[in-house]
Amino acid sequence: MCNASLQRGTVPTTQRSAIVAPRLKKTGSDPADVRNYRPISNLTFMSKVVERLVCSQLVAYLEQNGLLPDLQSAYRRCRSTETAVLKVVADLFTAADRGEITLFCLLDLFAAFDTVDHDILIDRLYHAFGFRNDVLSWITIFVTGRTQRVRVGSQYSKCFAVQYDVPQGSTCPWTDPVPVVHC
Repeated sequence: MCNASLQRGTVPTTQRSAIVAPRLKKTGSDPADVRNYRPISNLTFMSKVVERLVCSQLVAYLEQNGLLPDLQSAYRRCRSTETAVLKVVADLFTAADRGEITLFCLLDLFAAFDTVDHDILIDRLYHAFGFRNDVLSWITIFVTGRTQRVRVGSQYSKCFAVQYDVPQGSTCPWTDPVPVVHC
């Protein structure tokens, strides 16, 4: 199934459908306020297997061609949120030791995964990263033409098309709306 998906540059419709389970973002949040929920997409096992396979190949391509920023931690071997935080803290201490004035600004993007525009994503993959042919076709089909329905308890919503977003909890860098980059 993995080889067929990659060779044909396609993802079966059955592997592009998710059941979304709303989860409270923080314990103790008001469960009556819908803004306190994060939509978690439950994808099929095979969808995740194929996605991981493609992800490992794409990350290798991006690294070999110098297309990932040096300080990006996401999707890179031996790097994590912890290594990113350690780099920032080390830079702060270095600046303080030099007597430099330091400004530290954090940005939290609300609903970033929910607002990814598929056309912009595909255009960027084409122009900035050089993805073409079957690779671009596979990614295009992976992020577009998706459907989902929401499950709350034992109740399911109707199935509907996904216009914007990428599956939250995905394993690949093209689904990350804002890569972790430190300057």
